[in-house]
Amino acid sequence: MTEGNIGKQLCLFALPLLASSFIQQMYNTVDLIFVGNFVGKSASAAVGASTLIITALVGFFSGMSIGASVIAAQFFGAGDQEKLRQTIQTAIGFSVIGGMVFMMIGYVGAPYFLRWMNTPNEIMTPALSYIRIYFISLISVMTYNMGVGIIRAFGNSKTPMVIQLIGGILNIIMDAIFVVGFQMGVNGVAWATLISQTFAGILVLYLLAHSETEYELHLKEIRIEKGIFYKILIVGIPAGLQILMIVIANIFAQYHINHFDVDAIAAFTAYFKVELPIYLPIIAFGQAITTFSGQNMGAHNLKRIKQGTRVCVLIGIGVTLLVSALLLLFGRQAFRLFTQDAEVIACGMRIIWTTFPFYWIYVFLEVLGDSIRGTGKSAPPMMIILVNICVVRTILLFVIMAFYHDVRGVAATYPITWAITAFCMSVYYLKGKWVSPA
Repeated sequence: MTEGNIGKQLCLFALPLLASSFIQQMYNTVDLIFVGNFVGKSASAAVGASTLIITALVGFFSGMSIGASVIAAQFFGAGDQEKLRQTIQTAIGFSVIGGMVFMMIGYVGAPYFLRWMNTPNEIMTPALSYIRIYFISLISVMTYNMGVGIIRAFGNSKTPMVIQLIGGILNIIMDAIFVVGFQMGVNGVAWATLISQTFAGILVLYLLAHSETEYELHLKEIRIEKGIFYKILIVGIPAGLQILMIVIANIFAQYHINHFDVDAIAAFTAYFKVELPIYLPIIAFGQAITTFSGQNMGAHNLKRIKQGTRVCVLIGIGVTLLVSALLLLFGRQAFRLFTQDAEVIACGMRIIWTTFPFYWIYVFLEVLGDSIRGTGKSAPPMMIILVNICVVRTILLFVIMAFYHDVRGVAATYPITWAITAFCMSVYYLKGKWVSPA
C-alpha cells in the first residue's frame, strides 16, 4: 500500500474486509433469524438484551487487536522482519491469556450485567443462558480477531474473508441442527456460534503457523516480548477503550429501550441488524485506512497518508448515501427477515427514518479517527469519542427520555452525537499534529 493507485488499493482491500464483516455479523444475524422464526419474539428479545454485553468485552479486546495490527503494519512497511515476528508471537500469546480472563469475568458477572441493564424478568432466564454459553467461546473469538488483524497488516484481506465464510456456513448448519432439529431454543444458537467461531480461530492459527516466511508463528515459541507488548498497549488500549465506550453508550441506550415493551425491544434488536449494510462498509473503509496509514507511516510517506484519507472519506460517503436510500425504500422487507410481527416492523420503520438519512456523517469520524490511529496516535481519537459518544449521548438520552418517551427519542441521539463527534475529529485532523516528525 506504499505505492500505486490509492483509490483502487483501498477499494480492493476494503471489499474483502466488508465481506468478512458481513460474514462475521452473520453469526448473530442467523441466530436471530432462526430464533425469530422458530422460537418467538421473546427469545429474540433475550438474544438482543445480552448482545451488547458480549460486544462490550469482545470490543475492548478487538481494540487490542487493532494495536497489534497497527504495529505489525508499521514494521511490515519498514521491512523489519525480526520485529514483525516478535509482534506476531506477542499478539497471539496475549490473545490466549486475555481470552481466558475475559471468559471467566463474563461467565461469573453475566447475571449482574443483565440486571444492571434492566433486562425484563420475562426474558432474564434465556438471556442469561445464551450469554454464558457465548462467553465460553471468547478465547476462540479473541485469538481469531488477533490473528486476522496480523494477516491484514500484510495487506491480505482475502484470507480472513475465506475463513469467515467457512465459519459462517458451519454456523448456519449448526443453527439448523440445534434449533430446528433438536429444538434447543436460544441455547442452540449459542452452541452453534461457539462451534463455528472455535473452528475459525483454529484455522487462523494453522495458517499463521504454516506461512513459510521469516515471521512464521511457532506455537512452542509463543511468548510476550515486553517492548513489543508496550507498543501494542500504547495503540491498543485507547482503541479498545474507544470501542468499549461506544458499547457502553449503547448499553445506556438499551437501558432506556428496556423501559419500552417487548415490541420495541425486538424492533431495536432487529434494527441493529438492518443497519449493518450501512455500518459495515464504513467500518471496512476504516479498517482499510488503518492498514494504509500504518504501512505508509512505516515507510515515512506522510503525504500519501493524507491523500489516502481524503479518497477514503469521499468513497465512504458515496457508498453510505446509496445504501441508506435503498434501505429506507425497502425497510419493511429488511425487517421481515427478522420478524413477521406487524407492530415490531412498524416500530422499526420509525427508528430507521430517524437515523438513516444522517448516517453519512459517521464516515467522517470513523475514517479520520482510524487514519490517525494507523499512524500510532490512538489516544486523541479515543478522547474525542469518550466526550461525545459516551458522555454527551448519555446526557442526551436522559434529557430526551424525560420529555419524549418514544423510540424515536432514543434513535435521535445517534445522528446528533455523530455530527458533534465528526466536527471535533475533523478539527483535530486538519490541525495536523498527528503527522508531526515525532
